[in-house]
Amino acid sequence: MVRKSASKATAPRKPNLREAILCAAEELFATNGFNAVSVRDIAQAAGANPGSVTYHFKTKDGLLLEIYRRHCGPMNRRRSELLAAAMRVRDLQDRLEAIVRAYVLPAFSSGSDLAGGGARFTRLRAVMSAEGNEVARRIIAQTFDDTSHAFIDAIHESLPHIPRNEIVWRSHFLLGALYYSLVTPERVSRLSRGGADGADAGNAIEQLVHATVASLQAPALDQPEALRRRSAVSAKN
Repeated sequence: MVRKSASKATAPRKPNLREAILCAAEELFATNGFNAVSVRDIAQAAGANPGSVTYHFKTKDGLLLEIYRRHCGPMNRRRSELLAAAMRVRDLQDRLEAIVRAYVLPAFSSGSDLAGGGARFTRLRAVMSAEGNEVARRIIAQTFDDTSHAFIDAIHESLPHIPRNEIVWRSHFLLGALYYSLVTPERVSRLSRGGADGADAGNAIEQLVHATVASLQAPALDQPEALRRRSAVSAKN
């Protein structure tokens, strides 16, 4: 059963109906997933009728695409700006850290759900990725693949001795860590017995950047053991 963010009775009509539909859909998708939510559910939560949803967005797929566009356009633009600045850093170690920070920072940069940051949209992204819906997969690829390739290429340029395929794996792990850090910060606070504040965005960013840089610099799996040890020492120096 879909858990609605509004009461079962239809909510009062809101002045900006299109915005109300977007907000209702985002909340329902983030809570229940894409498959379990109907156009009727979204309309009821928004104080609209189903015809209004199809008038503004044609289909439920179109509604999900618009949610991604409104969040990820600003986030991808900011990532591209920070990446361009990072690539001008001459020292390779500092450049690598700047590249990773350029990827991580925009996801934390706003508590507002309208600017690419915020836990609700991050939760929606995590749910969409886990659900395995073909529509969501296509929208995610359309929204993020170009930016992701740019970051992977930049990291590979900074770590040319690491095969690009391994960098893809390690960037994949970064995305998982980013999702988890934003969606469940209370876990850090709980497991540290209050010694760390999982909601401290600044510390979360630095911890994530530091751990990711170390992961990216780890020797490639196909290197002989002796070479791997030398590479690990070199990465530290």
